[in-house]
This record gives sequence, structure tokens and C-alpha cells, in this order.
Amino acid sequence: MTSTGSLARNIAGEIAIASEPGVAIKKWREIFQIHQGELAKSMNISPSVISDYESGRRKSPGTHFIKHLVESIIQIDEDRGGETIRRFTVEQHHEAITSIKEFTTPISGWKVMDRVDGEIVGRKKAKDIWIKGYTVIDSIKAIVELSEETLRDIYGSTTERALIFTKVHSGRSPLIAIKVTKPKPNMIILHGLKPRKVDKLAVKIADSQEIPLVVSRINDEKKLIEKLNTLG
Repeated sequence: MTSTGSLARNIAGEIAIASEPGVAIKKWREIFQIHQGELAKSMNISPSVISDYESGRRKSPGTHFIKHLVESIIQIDEDRGGETIRRFTVEQHHEAITSIKEFTTPISGWKVMDRVDGEIVGRKKAKDIWIKGYTVIDSIKAIVELSEETLRDIYGSTTERALIFTKVHSGRSPLIAIKVTKPKPNMIILHGLKPRKVDKLAVKIADSQEIPLVVSRINDEKKLIEKLNTLG
């Protein structure tokens, strides 16, 4: 299956199993920055149908409708150049990116910290921080594989996300990469070291960029990703 086909299947699957399918439909339509009227035109239906599903006035859509909707979203983006598709499929081309997810609704920074058993190591706290998604990055492979352009792609559909760097020894390299690239994340989580072992320069960079710097105390990387997957 092509990366685009895999993305389409993932979107369709999320909508199909969502407790509120309309919320999931709206989430993906907005991620792809498609207006209701544009999507309805592509699907050859009335805009009110899209509106009714998103508002919950209509019951859960059937598999045929979901398939048609997702195909239309993908086609519209491809016609525009495929920018959003590329952002969501970049992890399939780079082993450094091990997991990426967008949330249906924003999640508080405190909740994300709690889920990863995190400890703040900088001055900037997670209070009033909202997270709309996350990307898990193998920091060792990232140093070797990821260009500045690809680093921008790790943000998926929004910069309001947590970047989780695994296999971290001191935290200096990931923070230097964040300092010299744009955009910036809403939170950085380091995994693979103890909070007291975080490099002082890494903490200083996080403070200067006003980004909460968190260390996850979960020992196993697989368990960390499993915990993250329960968010959103």
C-alpha cells in the first residue's frame, strides 16, 4: 500500500471507530484546511450533509460515505500539491520519526505530562499550554537522517504539539536543533535519561525559547508510545 493509501485508511478507520464521528470528520477537514462547501462539491452532495454530520444532527455515517469523504479529502489535497499529505506520510520515509498523531480536541500540557510521567526541568511550566498532537523522534537517527526541511515536516498539521525525543543522552542536540529551526513546538519531552542528567545548555535553550522542557520517567520506549497513543 502506498503511503497515501495508508494515510487514507488511517483517517477512515479513526472516523469509523470514533465515539463522535462528526467530530473526527471536522477535525480532518480542518487539518486539510478544506471548507465544507469545497468538500461537499467534491463529493457531489449538499454542504448541509457535511454540516449535519459534524454537528451530530445525523447519525454515524456508513462505510461508503466515509470512504467517499476520505477519498475526496485526499484528492483535494493532491490537487493543491499534496502538502498536507506529505506532512502526514513523512514518518513512513524516515525511520527517525517513530510515531505521529493529531488530537481530535486540544489536550492540556499537564495531562500530556501526567501520561508520560513527566518532570519539568526548565523554568517554563506546562500551565495554560495546550497540545494538539505529538511526534515521537528517535534522536540518534534524527541527527543522521533529518534535514532542516524534514524537521519542519515533523509538525504534521500544527506546531501546537509536543515533540518527544527518544534515546536522549543529554538533551543538548535536540534543543540546539529546535533553536536553529522554525517553527517551534509547544512542548519538548526527552526520554532516555534522568531529569538531573539534562544538559544545562539544553535547559537554557528551552527557557530562552519559552518552551516547557519535560523528562519522561517511563523507562521503556514502547510503553511510552503506548501511553501517548491513549491521548486524544
